[in-house]
Amino acid sequence: MVKQIVRDVFFLGQKSEPATKEDLQVGRDLQDTLRANRDRCVGMAANMIGVKKNIIIVNMGAVDIVMFNPVLVRGSGLYETEEGCLSLDGVRKTTRYQEIEVEYLDFNWKKQKIKLKDWSAQIAQHEMDHLSGRVI
Repeated sequence: MVKQIVRDVFFLGQKSEPATKEDLQVGRDLQDTLRANRDRCVGMAANMIGVKKNIIIVNMGAVDIVMFNPVLVRGSGLYETEEGCLSLDGVRKTTRYQEIEVEYLDFNWKKQKIKLKDWSAQIAQHEMDHLSGRVI
């Protein structure tokens, strides 16, 4: 189901809680909502649709990947960049890793590990920041 985008900075600034198998529908809602906002969005965190759970979706070009309880396990190649956010107006400066490794659970609740670099890595880091209440 397509959800409304949360723009309340107080809500977005709160830390999310671990996702459980009962939160699989939130992952599907993220897929639908990202698809509906594809023209202006490349990733989302669950709190952006009003759910404080550790769930993100990242556009990888041809496919969107939903990650439950993602954890950044490695990063390298720090650089400065500017980012916008569907929940906020404007752009802000931030520092990101060029290459990262993320562990997460998929829709089958199986542990996965993925290596991302460049644009996909930047998107994933931005969305994981949302989970800790950090808004860029």
